[in-house]
Amino acid sequence: MSAARLEFATSRSTEFVDLTARIRDEVGRAGLRNGRVHLQSLHTTVGLAVNENEPLLLRDFQGMLERIAPAGAGYEHDDFTRRIDIALDEPVNGHAHCRQLLLSAFLTLLVEDGELVMGRWQSVFAVELDGPRRRQLAMQLDGDFVRRHATEMPDSLVEVELARQLMVDPEPVAAPMRRLVEAGGKRLRPRLVQLTAGIGPRSDPLRAAELAAAVELLHNATLIHDDYVDESTHRRGRPTVAAAEGPERAIAVGDYYFAKATRLIAEMGNPAVTSAVAEALEAICASQIDDVALRGTYPGDRDSYLRVVRGKTASLFAAACASGALLSEAAPDVVGALRRYGDLLGTAFQMADDMVDFSPSSGKPVGLDIRQRVLSLPLIYAADDRVVGPEVRKLLAGTLGDAEVGRVAELVTTSDALPRVRREAQALVEDAVRQIENVELDGLRPVLVGLARSAVDRSS
Repeated sequence: MSAARLEFATSRSTEFVDLTARIRDEVGRAGLRNGRVHLQSLHTTVGLAVNENEPLLLRDFQGMLERIAPAGAGYEHDDFTRRIDIALDEPVNGHAHCRQLLLSAFLTLLVEDGELVMGRWQSVFAVELDGPRRRQLAMQLDGDFVRRHATEMPDSLVEVELARQLMVDPEPVAAPMRRLVEAGGKRLRPRLVQLTAGIGPRSDPLRAAELAAAVELLHNATLIHDDYVDESTHRRGRPTVAAAEGPERAIAVGDYYFAKATRLIAEMGNPAVTSAVAEALEAICASQIDDVALRGTYPGDRDSYLRVVRGKTASLFAAACASGALLSEAAPDVVGALRRYGDLLGTAFQMADDMVDFSPSSGKPVGLDIRQRVLSLPLIYAADDRVVGPEVRKLLAGTLGDAEVGRVAELVTTSDALPRVRREAQALVEDAVRQIENVELDGLRPVLVGLARSAVDRSS
């Protein structure tokens, strides 16, 4: 048995929050092989449902709820003169309670071979009926769990190693990096290192944590440089290094941790690991140059976009997978399969990240990538659309103020661009999964499959 809480925030009075990716991630994290996932809403105005994640259909659902239980229809629950001990700020929400009765407070999902048993078009929703609020669901997993590998358990080892490395650095460079690291992040790259470092015959969690921390420092160094180039003001809810301390400091901090990360990896004494990460660093730098050059043809084209993404994002995913496997002395065919898996996963992850820019639940202003003229596949597809394309291109050619950015975001979301990108990202993930089908992964295949699929099915 494994238990957890799923926490999320809503931004509208009625909102369908897709939790499918997070549930899959919990299944993979727990190592549930065959069994059940039980969900229970901890709020009387939040329901649970399984259906298709299609915007027009969700609007139909919302309209149905509003017709059956309209707001302000004279609910006795809202007559505070007849109730006892009611707070002064108690919301009028009789309609939300009635709507919840049309849904369910409980949901059970099946898991087979490490994967949720769901139809092709099905998603799991928490349905907010009285937002915006901060919400919580209780989740329990029961059934047969795979053997826990050493690399699955000690995520805290990476955090300890990151803190240790930052502690010994000069404070002028350590402080900005510490703020960025402590702000969080998905930690996907270090997790890939830890997972793949347990596959070969020489599995050492401490050495894996050292490598994972170095890869995460390298990733964060690229973010510092990216934020400077993109003129971004915030990252993970906090001011960027460039915004807080100026461009000179940002460049110096990024350069320092590029150098430090590569030194830490070289000192591990595994030339193959060093080469794998060095190749990724070379690709990242070359693609950054391409990225800046292509902004003159904004929004660009798909081929140019993929070239930049494979260098800037996918190369480090591939290196994380390959370097972990190399560290554990896995067989060459396993290393090759994991490298291809990481490359495809990284590309799909960036496509999903592009879609997040148009999600109101992403935690950042909608259209931020548009404003900063960052290469974005949904925008490329919207610009090529026969219906909305001409207006998108006209807006992008001018000054992008709040009104223009909002209009471009609206055109992207009403076109077929986002579903098209999602389909493409999901196809890449399935290709990534196929890469690891015919190699021995010591029971870790379900975890890697779950991680890959959750990388696309997310809203933040």
